[in-house]
Amino acid sequence: MVITELPPLSLYLHFPWCVQKCPYCDFNSHAIRDGIPESDYVDALLEDLEQDLPSVWGRQLTSIFIGGGTPSLISVEGMDRLLSGIRARLPFLADTEVTMEANPGTVEADKFKGFFDAGVNRISIGVQSFNNEFLSTLGRIHQADEAVKAFEIARLSGFKNVNIDLMYALPNQSIEQALSDLKIAISLKPEHLSWYQLTLEPNTAFYHSPPKQMATDDLLVDIGEAGLNLLQKNDYQRYEISAFNLNGKSPSWHNTNYWQFGDYLGIGAGAHGKITRADTQQIIRTSKRRSPKDYLNKRKSYIDQTRIIKPQELPLEFMMNAMRLKKGVDVSSFQSRTGIMFSQIESAIQKCREQGLLELETKRILPSDTGFIFLNNILSEFMEDNFPKLNNNETIQFKELK
Repeated sequence: MVITELPPLSLYLHFPWCVQKCPYCDFNSHAIRDGIPESDYVDALLEDLEQDLPSVWGRQLTSIFIGGGTPSLISVEGMDRLLSGIRARLPFLADTEVTMEANPGTVEADKFKGFFDAGVNRISIGVQSFNNEFLSTLGRIHQADEAVKAFEIARLSGFKNVNIDLMYALPNQSIEQALSDLKIAISLKPEHLSWYQLTLEPNTAFYHSPPKQMATDDLLVDIGEAGLNLLQKNDYQRYEISAFNLNGKSPSWHNTNYWQFGDYLGIGAGAHGKITRADTQQIIRTSKRRSPKDYLNKRKSYIDQTRIIKPQELPLEFMMNAMRLKKGVDVSSFQSRTGIMFSQIESAIQKCREQGLLELETKRILPSDTGFIFLNNILSEFMEDNFPKLNNNETIQFKELK
C-alpha cells in the first residue's frame, strides 16, 4: 500500500444549533434553549482547528463548508472572526469556495450581506418546498414567500453562486406538486439545485411516527423521471445523484471533493473528517464530540474517535463516493488516493461491467445508467470480505483528558 500523492484538502465546520428540530432531520442539531454561546463556540472551533493542524502541515484549503444546524443564526461579527481565524491558521485563495447553509427566515436573510463581506461566497438555502402546507408538515419555520425573498436578498447581497435545497416525495405530495416546487426553483435560476427524496432516517421523529400517505415506489419513480426531464429541459445537468448545476457550471467543489475521495478536516460538535497521512501511509477518519455541552467542556478532548481505515475497506470507501458522480473518476485516482494497485479491484470492476453496472471510458470508471440507479449492486462487489489479502489496521479510541 503506497499513497503516491495527497488529495485536495477541504474544511467542514459544524454549527449544531437551530430554532427547532425538524422531524425528518438526522443531523447533529439541537433546538436553542437558552441562547447560543457564540463567542465560546467560535473560540472552540478555532482551538479545535489548531489541534488538527499537525496532520495537515503545508497543505492549502480548496474549500470551506459551514453546515448545521442553522449556521445563519451566527452573528455577522462571529462569522467574520471565524473566517479570519481560519485564514490565520491555514492558507486558502481569495476565490476559494466558502459555502454557508442558511434558512430562508427573515432574520437570517437580513444578514446575508454581512456574511458575504466576511468571506462567504456561496450560500445554500434550505427551502425544501415552496408550498406552505408541506413546509408545515416538514416542521419548517419559514413561509414560501420568505424562501423567494431570501433568494432575492442573496443576489442583492452579492452572491453569484447560490444553491437551493428541495425535497420531493413528501407526505401526500402529487407529481404536479413536486414539479411545481421545481418550476419555482428553476424560475429563480440558481447556479445549483440539490433535489432529493425525503427518507425516514433512524433517530428522527418521522422514523418513530411515520407520516401518513408516504409516496409509493411507483410514485417515486414517476416523480423522479418527470423531475429529471424538467431539469434537463431547463439546462440543469445532473452531475451527482441529487445534485444539478446550471449549464454544467458551478458544481459544489466541496461536495465533489468528498465524492472524489478527497481529504477534509471536520471541526465542531459531531463533525467528521478524513485525512491522508503520507508519513504513516494511512487514511484516518475522525469524529468530534457530538454534544455541544461536551464539545465546549475544556476538560475534554475535542476528538471523540479516530479510526484508521483498513485496507480491505478502501475499495468500498472509494467506490461508495466515486460512483455517486455521473462521470465517475479517473482510473489513476483509485491508486493515488487509496494506495492500492488498481489491479486489486479489476475483477470486481469486470463483474460490474458484465452486469451492465459500470463502464470504462477513456481511463475513467463511471456508472452506467443502470448502475447509477442501482448503486448498491455496484457496492456489493467492493465489500470488505472480497479483499481478504489486504492488510489490517486497528481502531484507536481517544480517552478523555483528566
